[in-house]
Amino acid sequence: MQEKIDNIIERVKTEILNASNKQELIQINAKYLGKSGELSLLMRGLKDLSPAEKPKMGAILNQARDQVLALVRQKEEVLNDQELAQRINNEHVDITMPVKPLQVGTLHPIEIIQRDLIEYFVSQGFSVMDGREVETDYYCFEALNVPKDHPARDAQDTFYFDAEKLLRVHTSATQIKTMESRTPPIKMISTGRVYRVDEVDATHSPMFNQFEILVVDENVTMSDLKGMLENLAKHLFGEKTQIRLRPSYFPFTEPSIEVDATCTHCGGKGCPVCKQTGFIELLGAGMVHPNVLKNCKIDPNKYMGFAAGLGLDRIAMIKYGINDIRDLYDGDVNFLKQFR
Repeated sequence: MQEKIDNIIERVKTEILNASNKQELIQINAKYLGKSGELSLLMRGLKDLSPAEKPKMGAILNQARDQVLALVRQKEEVLNDQELAQRINNEHVDITMPVKPLQVGTLHPIEIIQRDLIEYFVSQGFSVMDGREVETDYYCFEALNVPKDHPARDAQDTFYFDAEKLLRVHTSATQIKTMESRTPPIKMISTGRVYRVDEVDATHSPMFNQFEILVVDENVTMSDLKGMLENLAKHLFGEKTQIRLRPSYFPFTEPSIEVDATCTHCGGKGCPVCKQTGFIELLGAGMVHPNVLKNCKIDPNKYMGFAAGLGLDRIAMIKYGINDIRDLYDGDVNFLKQFR
């Protein structure tokens, strides 16, 4: 029995020495230690030995098995080292070779404008309020002094889920919720996507981005609104920018104004872009209507406020000279990588 075991060990050493890959090593392991392996069969034959021989031969076989396992593991380590050395050699990278420059993405122009405005107003003590894109008819219209039969709904109506829930038509709904939950003084901004029933063309989209500004306090006047608008226009387009106020109508403000800014293309001299007027329409604003304050349980005899809403898409188009609003949503990398 001992001679047979010694013969097996010698054959194992020779076969392992000649093994060139892990598959051959697995086969060697199965040949001697597998279910039908030579050493395994000898282990099962212990039952036929006398009680006096069993312990001695069992110890010899266990020692032989451990020796085979050790030889297999040693060869496995050698093969692993060989594989690693081969991979390192094959995957060698010449770091002296020139590489292609890393392609770095950029922020979307609307995101650039939005971040800039948020930073600008937060630095002046404004709070950033978040709103929902799915709103109720009350917060989109009725609380803003636009009852169900008001003709202004025709221009601002949007996509309804049912009789009460709809995609918001403006971020002004966030103004109402802020005035309901806070007591004056209030200085807040809100931004996000809004939706209108508009045909898609170079200047219109059924979805666009809006930025809302609201101030409510005692002794707030139209001159405060004008000063804020002048500073905002200079911040966006440069210190030489001037603004022009035109009377307008919005149900939620009284008086209401449209705000124009010096044309960024001609500097106010007049060109085809501004239709020779020297000004480009910028945003709408006005003093918060007393009915809106009443709807929010704010006393209009004590408090007044002003509000302004601007389309971030329009500001981006003016600032960066973009002629078609659809370019902002096409996802063209060559277009977007222009903006830093």
